[in-house]
Amino acid sequence: MGGLTEGKLSSGPFPRTFGHEGVGEIVAVGEGVTSRQVGDRVGIVPVQETCGWCGRCRRGEPLDFETVANCAAPVFTGMTVSGAHADYVAVRSDATVLLPDGLAFEHAAPSMCVGYTAVAGLRRADPAPGSRVAVSGIGGLGHLALQYAKALGLEVVAVTRSADKVDLALRLGADAVVAGDEELRAAGGADVLLAANSSNAAVVDAMQGVRPRGTVVMMGIAFDEFSVTNMHVVMQRLQILGSAHNGVQHLAEALRLAGEGKVTPRVEVYGKDRAAEAYSRAAEGKSRFRSVISYA
Repeated sequence: MGGLTEGKLSSGPFPRTFGHEGVGEIVAVGEGVTSRQVGDRVGIVPVQETCGWCGRCRRGEPLDFETVANCAAPVFTGMTVSGAHADYVAVRSDATVLLPDGLAFEHAAPSMCVGYTAVAGLRRADPAPGSRVAVSGIGGLGHLALQYAKALGLEVVAVTRSADKVDLALRLGADAVVAGDEELRAAGGADVLLAANSSNAAVVDAMQGVRPRGTVVMMGIAFDEFSVTNMHVVMQRLQILGSAHNGVQHLAEALRLAGEGKVTPRVEVYGKDRAAEAYSRAAEGKSRFRSVISYA
């Protein structure tokens, strides 16, 4: 959200309501709606629909952030239309997904975007069985990427220079925690690097510990320059991939694993009267690790 309010990301008209990770209970349905009913617990997909007529839409591209960036007129929750930071929000029925039974709303909300992103990044990397995955940046996105990689049976190394996150990373399932490229190389390197950082410089550093023919998946949003050495990429035959949501099937998987208790987002929950405080803590990097605003 900070990227929108600070003008770092493209956005729709103001004033409007933010919130692209919305979950809640349906209180009313429109005429003709048969796929949802009052009382259903649902999440709102970030990309609700596209224009349907531009070149990308005609090619049948999946509904994700890439579509938003390239579609002529996408409907993006909290960006091009008002979002979920409200008591009530009206959305298309087919822009909702049913939540697993037993998955608390405060844990479902982060799954709608960052959890979705983490699973999509893992699937884009397509790690072979027995691969070692490094997660760089153990924050709102990275602490989930770590858990999802572990839930999928992979060996996981957390890469962080924050001393206060070492014990947490181990509790979340990391097999090892390293501080940067040298320690990652000393620990044997990684086949896949999931870059969940808000700093591209940190990604470039961690890349030095990726094994030959390894894959780097860029998932986090950062605004500093991404500058890599040509020789290192060429000689190590590295792949550098960008990844957003990559299809709603990854959201379904993210919600399923969270519903099974294999992944648990770390959240701070605020009442709606403390929304400004929640925003400030997130913008200042003080939130551990996702701020959730409850309108119950």
